[in-house]
Amino acid sequence: MSEPARSSRSATAALARFVRVPFRRQTYRNLAYLLLAFPLGAAYFVVITTGLSTGLGLVVTLLGVPIVAGTLAATLGIGSLEARLAGRLLDVDVDRPAPDVEVAFGSVDEIVATTKRVVTTRATWTGLLLVGVKFVFGIVAFTAVVAAGTTSAALLALPVLYDASGVSYTLGPYVVDTLAEAAVGAGCGVVFLLGSLHALNGLARVGGALTSALLGGPTTAATGDADA
Repeated sequence: MSEPARSSRSATAALARFVRVPFRRQTYRNLAYLLLAFPLGAAYFVVITTGLSTGLGLVVTLLGVPIVAGTLAATLGIGSLEARLAGRLLDVDVDRPAPDVEVAFGSVDEIVATTKRVVTTRATWTGLLLVGVKFVFGIVAFTAVVAAGTTSAALLALPVLYDASGVSYTLGPYVVDTLAEAAVGAGCGVVFLLGSLHALNGLARVGGALTSALLGGPTTAATGDADA
């Protein structure tokens, strides 16, 4: 096959991949992962920071020790939840051995033993780091999804709203006041939406890779190209 023919086929295949992104199931799994990242990240952060600050504040009374140990132990559950979430929504295989940490607070000896097990388990600290990363990632993901969604919706609505009473559309220095200009703007909106979905797919893969790296497993991730 000649070089021009190969280049033409490659360009056609790339264009087809670009256009098919809204018709892939994985795209919407990725969006679900990104939308869940913010509330989950915020919840993790509030629970862990509240537990640690309360426990450390009470540590001189010894009541703080089980609070701190229990809060750190909660990071193990968070890590397991995030591993399952990445597997279900992103097809990211996080090869994470289940932490074998027995938690018991029935007596002083059990409290001491539990605290020792939790503090000396590597998964506790990777889970704690994951909480911080998830909080920041959730903010970035939420901002990206909202910005992409609102911009795309505004552009796609141009043909309907460009001449509505009290509505003024501008694209850069240009004021949209004719149907032809509105149609061009809507066409730009289609391209922007497709590009945004690809970018959000990439952001979701970054989130899966971060989860896998922090939890200590190799990453096998869906690219978003599958139609299943």
